[in-house]
Amino acid sequence: MNKPFYPLLFGGDINVYSVARAFHEAYGVTSTCFGKYPSGPAYDSAIIDYHVCPQNENAETFCRNVADFAAAHKDGTVIILGCGDSYVKLAAEHKERFPENCVAPYISGELINTLINKETFYALCDQYGLDHPATVIHRKEMGHGFDLPFGPPYICKPSNGVEYWAHPFEGNDKVFILPDRTALEAVLDKVYASGYGDSMIIQEFIPGDDSFMRVLTNYSDRNENVKLMCLGHVLLEEHTPHGLGNHAVILTETNEEICEKIKGFLEAIHYTGFSNFDIKYDVRDGKYKLFEINCRQGRSNYYVTGAGYNIAKLVVEDRLEGKELPFTLARNHSLWRVVPQKVAYDYTPATYHQEMKSLIQAGAVTNSLFYQKDRGLGRTLRLWKNQLGHFYKFQKYYEKKS
Repeated sequence: MNKPFYPLLFGGDINVYSVARAFHEAYGVTSTCFGKYPSGPAYDSAIIDYHVCPQNENAETFCRNVADFAAAHKDGTVIILGCGDSYVKLAAEHKERFPENCVAPYISGELINTLINKETFYALCDQYGLDHPATVIHRKEMGHGFDLPFGPPYICKPSNGVEYWAHPFEGNDKVFILPDRTALEAVLDKVYASGYGDSMIIQEFIPGDDSFMRVLTNYSDRNENVKLMCLGHVLLEEHTPHGLGNHAVILTETNEEICEKIKGFLEAIHYTGFSNFDIKYDVRDGKYKLFEINCRQGRSNYYVTGAGYNIAKLVVEDRLEGKELPFTLARNHSLWRVVPQKVAYDYTPATYHQEMKSLIQAGAVTNSLFYQKDRGLGRTLRLWKNQLGHFYKFQKYYEKKS
């Protein structure tokens, strides 16, 4: 490349840090980040120039931050990556307003709004033959007068996550697992009373613990062709109310059948950029069932970089260097975790422990947050405090949620 490039990231969590780390590992560059709070994994990092902006999710503020940064870096190309649903939505809807020296690898605002809404996403799954859990769409005007073709326990979650988090209320869990109809109706009443106006998703509960989950991360190039697919076998998730479903331990694996199906889907809808699917294996019928698509790299995206497929290089080589990338189905075997090793062993099925041990002994293990080139004392102490906190959190919540 003849000109420099500047990663501009939005968010402040582990997703942001993982992307910034990928850029630093591949190119030695510092990423600039706009986050809402003076805290989190991206704050006080040696590889991130972090800016606190409480109005970060406001469209005009977001676009102004992009424009100001681009104007200050006219000598190169600015790579804009959202690391949360609200930021991805903003980037997709407003990318035509960005200065000419900006690259925002996203689909249109219209398509992104179709995909991030679970109701319309499941309709697309039906259209393209992708399996998903049995689902009922509930709207506020339906009240309690609706039938369910499946029994409890019930999964209940918002179809529109961005709007849901914009209407906070006491007990607004990320996903609700409800034991009976009475509990389900109570949650629906509470959600709509908060001011949330979109639909709610009610689904059958697919049996199986965390180890039945899979995560699939993909990258589609500027020509809308899928170029990387990396499947992770989730062994453990977080179980705090707001963190339920966040990945904690992942083994990479390969499943050509499910990857081929999703590759066909992404290319049929003309997708571009990163995508991330949450999937669960259903032992009752032997099918892999999709829960949702994230139109971005997932918060656990370092499992991909750590396995040897640096996600920053995909964007740079595709969008800046104009290379024709080969299609890669990830086959490297590795272990990723963001919890202490003892927590990983204590809360994952014993059947996977020997495989985990072998990968650890081989050095094929990574943790997104602990980077040799970012070891400032204050940040390191906060990371270890966070790690110790997982012992308390899993002891408190895991049995309750399992």
